[in-house]
Amino acid sequence: MFLILVVTMFLAGCLALPIKDPYSYSSAVGQGVGTPFASYGEGRITGVRVWETNNNYYYYYYYYNYNSNNYISGFQLRYGNTWSPVFGNEGSVKQVMELFNDEAIVEVSGKYNPADYICYLVLTTNMGRTLSAGMPNQVSFNFYPTNMGNELRILSGRFNGAGITSIGAHWGLVDMEGAGNSTLETHIFGGNFTSITFS
Repeated sequence: MFLILVVTMFLAGCLALPIKDPYSYSSAVGQGVGTPFASYGEGRITGVRVWETNNNYYYYYYYYNYNSNNYISGFQLRYGNTWSPVFGNEGSVKQVMELFNDEAIVEVSGKYNPADYICYLVLTTNMGRTLSAGMPNQVSFNFYPTNMGNELRILSGRFNGAGITSIGAHWGLVDMEGAGNSTLETHIFGGNFTSITFS
């Protein structure tokens, strides 16, 4: 009788454990001024385009002399066969990566200038391939999913007329067999994200 009570209590305790959230968010880095954005689309991310602006001139920032002011001006993700809108704008240099079947983006890293733009962006896949754009200077960041097996689902942040001022990453699972494996458009009111929905 006591054994039945102990087993029942153990099973009830197991049912009460919280279910691990299959999604995670890497908080945005950067200045964060301008228009908010969040990528969206149906299915897995299958391609990436990143534009960088290369301004070769000397400028002074905190008493250090830099001879280049490269930054990420815009990007675009392809979900399945459909390209998202361009977030930011198309700069002078474009980098493109087409993903293979069963390839997914599992890390987003780079560098940002706290005073203005994302300077450098690197997207790494589960097959070890990378796309990089911009100039690797300023403050480093590194985003990756909390849960094993997750992949990049959404990039969000802010942009102004010249480039991307902040960026964050949303990670999750992609149901490739079921219908409705989509990332729905985020509704933006008053400059705040009100929801990001996964199904």
